[in-house]
Amino acid sequence: MIPRIAEINPTQKRYLYFIESLKNSHFEGEVNPDYASRVVLSTDNSIYQVLPQGVVFPKSVEDLVLLAGLAAESRFKEVVLSARGGGTGTNGQSLTDGLVVDISRHMNQILEINAEERWVRVQGGVVKDQLNAALKPYGLFFAPELSTSNRATIGGMINTDASGQGSCMYGKTRDHVLELKSVFLDGTLWSSAPLSDEALEEIKCRDDRVGEVHRTVDQVFNEHRDLIDAKFPKLNRCLTGYDLAHIRDDEGRFNLNSVLCGAEGSLAFIAEAKLNVLPIPKYSALVNLKYAGFQDSLEDAAELMSWGPTSIETVDSKVLNLAMNDIVWDTVKDYFPQHEGEPAIQGINLIEYTGDDEDQLRAKVAKLTAYLDSVSGQPGKSFGYTVTFGAGEVNKIWGMRKKSVGLLGNGVGEQRPIPFVEDTAVPPENLAAYIKEFRALLDSHNLAYGMFGHVDAGVLHVRPAIDMKNEAEEGLIRTISDAVVALTQKYHGLIWGEHGKGVRSEYAPAFFGELYPQLQIIKGAFDPANQLNPGKICTPLIDGAELLKIDQVSTRGQYDRQIPAHTRQEYSQAMFCNGNGACYNYDPNDAMCPSWKATRERKHSPKGRSSLIREWLRLMSLQGVDVVDEGSKARYGSFITSLPGRIKNSWKKKQGEYDFNHEVHEAMMGCLACKSCVAQCPIKVNVPDFRSRFLEAYYSRYLRPLKDYMVGGLEYMIPYLSRFPAPYNWMMNNSLMRSVLQRWGGMVDSPAICTNTLKQGMEQRGIRFATPENLATILPEEREHSVIIVQDAFTSFFETQLVLDIIDLLRKTGFNVFVAPFKPNGKPLHVHGFKAAFNRAADKNTQMLQALATSGIAMVGVDPSMTLTYRQEYIDDGTRQQVRVELIQEWLARHCDLLNQKAEGLPKNEYKLMAHCSEKTSAAASIADWKKIFQALGQTLELQATGCCGMAGTYGHETENVDTSRKIYDLSWSEVVNDPANEGRLVATGYSCRSQVKRLDEQQLPHPLQLLLQLLKAA
Repeated sequence: MIPRIAEINPTQKRYLYFIESLKNSHFEGEVNPDYASRVVLSTDNSIYQVLPQGVVFPKSVEDLVLLAGLAAESRFKEVVLSARGGGTGTNGQSLTDGLVVDISRHMNQILEINAEERWVRVQGGVVKDQLNAALKPYGLFFAPELSTSNRATIGGMINTDASGQGSCMYGKTRDHVLELKSVFLDGTLWSSAPLSDEALEEIKCRDDRVGEVHRTVDQVFNEHRDLIDAKFPKLNRCLTGYDLAHIRDDEGRFNLNSVLCGAEGSLAFIAEAKLNVLPIPKYSALVNLKYAGFQDSLEDAAELMSWGPTSIETVDSKVLNLAMNDIVWDTVKDYFPQHEGEPAIQGINLIEYTGDDEDQLRAKVAKLTAYLDSVSGQPGKSFGYTVTFGAGEVNKIWGMRKKSVGLLGNGVGEQRPIPFVEDTAVPPENLAAYIKEFRALLDSHNLAYGMFGHVDAGVLHVRPAIDMKNEAEEGLIRTISDAVVALTQKYHGLIWGEHGKGVRSEYAPAFFGELYPQLQIIKGAFDPANQLNPGKICTPLIDGAELLKIDQVSTRGQYDRQIPAHTRQEYSQAMFCNGNGACYNYDPNDAMCPSWKATRERKHSPKGRSSLIREWLRLMSLQGVDVVDEGSKARYGSFITSLPGRIKNSWKKKQGEYDFNHEVHEAMMGCLACKSCVAQCPIKVNVPDFRSRFLEAYYSRYLRPLKDYMVGGLEYMIPYLSRFPAPYNWMMNNSLMRSVLQRWGGMVDSPAICTNTLKQGMEQRGIRFATPENLATILPEEREHSVIIVQDAFTSFFETQLVLDIIDLLRKTGFNVFVAPFKPNGKPLHVHGFKAAFNRAADKNTQMLQALATSGIAMVGVDPSMTLTYRQEYIDDGTRQQVRVELIQEWLARHCDLLNQKAEGLPKNEYKLMAHCSEKTSAAASIADWKKIFQALGQTLELQATGCCGMAGTYGHETENVDTSRKIYDLSWSEVVNDPANEGRLVATGYSCRSQVKRLDEQQLPHPLQLLLQLLKAA
């Protein structure tokens, strides 16, 4: 059962020695040689998996200087280093079997903004959207656009010379770099910017690495100018990596940054950058065209370019259909209507216009739409369109387009679209013909695929669907890649149009030809021992230095095929993570993965946890352990007979015996089970699902902490505790008892049980429990205005008054209210891996709810997280039929006519909704229902942008999570709650959220329906 790592080999000893030497050299950052950290950073968004020897997190430029200087010492010539930012590369750019240097954790500060001169100075770990959020108040933005902009770092963008949508107008990252502060391998810190000839000659006279680099690059350029001109294609997405074509700028100045941009960390570490920024266009519009065929959209785009748009993007039907099944579709569906009699949408073009003169922009759009009307219905033309004005609405559609990258990895079955030939670039006028042949190539191999991209730049993202766990299919990587290389050369294009070279650098000699040895000379000047990201871009002219090969680097599929098929199926929610990194979203006001945001540790993210589970499954399988069988034994085995073994293993753990299980366990326990990953991850990675499965297997061999039994049994105990709540409440308020609970029980506190019971309140109001007998008395015509409130433990026993207030509000607006008898929901059991107990609770609850559902009366829940359990965890295993229990706002929004009758005489107010994470992500459309409900009563309600509150059920009450819970709360909630402008205006839907606010800021936020009741009572 216990996977252990093999004995330390000579390579590991070498790196451990280097790491120890680094620690002793006043290095202030962190160093992680632990197996979990290495596993998590062994993948990116590519098909490859390469285990590094360790991970280094520098805190400053000085740390980078120490690191590089140490690596340059003769005793460490065999140590290789690879810079890493957001880890979103699709070609293995930052993967290494050496040491990962991750600057994103600490070196992520915006150092200076000069709005007047329109430039910024940032550290390499700053995220692109983070920078633009800081620039927005100045009316400025950093122009190069990426689909991964909410997690891609500036350093990563520089290293891949990144660009995306709008590149025809704004260019690539290189076009906006004014100055770079880089650390060369000998520890030299160098600031590079455009140089006059006089300044260049002075630098070339230096007798050091800086002088050698400038001499070499200048000599190569001067001696091979004609060859450089011939080999570098005249494309918007020109050849990335050592861009000699732009070593002299438009003013004739020498600029080393053209070589550093796109070098993928193979020449130096990018520590800081001074960047050009631009004014945000004041006005924007998007024309959304629908086509009956994808090829039609491609061919039509060439003609549409003559209408002078800012950009044109295209998406095929496969990507569009995936988007329609994603949370993102709720925000854009109105812009892609499908009218009766129209053909199915097989392709779309998104035509963008931006500018500072609204009249001119609207005039351009009017000319285009007049043309579209005139050709509508003609062969090869669009059969319909919509027009979107304003950045807010336009950005919703671009958000859908951005998500296309990840959505392509979401599908059904083992074959999933994967990136390996996905960013080819050809002259735009050749694109339609090129893609026609590309599609024919894929069709000849019977491969499904998805396509989207930048038609205006001649770049299209194509992802063939291949099962990399199938050894026969894996061979298609070589077959397809070689054929695409030949095809791009035929159409005068490149196979690296946007996402860099990485492992695909194998094809560099073929594209560069006789110029390639000159690139090798440049590499040797920067990195003579081939220590910086070796095997990528090019190699120095030394013995043994070779480029990596696309089919000789280990892939994730090769590791995953070591896991039995039935095990992969059981843990499919982790297996299909494709590493797109959407969970690394930097935005503190976004719900996605609060544990990652608070800790900045990759293992505390959905991608990290998926990686650890995959490796855990592999190691267990290699040792002959069937984890599915282990889980089954834990579910149905004897607690007593397994106790001696669990005690023994737990004792070994306490004595410090290494076990990879414990590293995985640590990562799983950091998860809040908020399920934001399930909705926001394009692949729908479901961490709470595989976390629960893992915990079930883990605790079949180790003792559970006492707090797990307390939390798991809470729903069963609380009905009895509520009869005499005084002892429990006294214990929770007594400092001595709380210290005992914290030390031995793993809980720092607990909310008080309400002294007024729900049953008493119901009796006072004449409210009956929902039983088949009571419901049978309701006449058919009364059922439409009747409702059953399905209880949950948290609101019924810790917020009893809330349930009673909701009853009062519903009765006041004309509804006949019933309350379902209380039964444990089972959510806490699922969270902590009590799978057997959860199944029993779910079965019993489902049986009761099915009986109540026969009445035809709607059933609603109060707490979002507990209510959504009925439509998610209850049916995830496929054995239980869903019973319709709606979020209360979903049901009430259908009865706004009754609410509207009460609106007369109410004062007009504006409120802000602090929605629960699960509600915002797993039931995004229901947020609009809250707005409708408030509007029906003449009130305005807007969603307040916040991330997670940090409580998540009992997570924030647990001793080991207290600090992280507070950090999460401080990321976004604290500032909003304590803003004087928000006093009396905030409402919160989640029990956990209200509990956290009360606990940390000693404020009581009302539920939205409580606030509406107050308004009606005051009228």
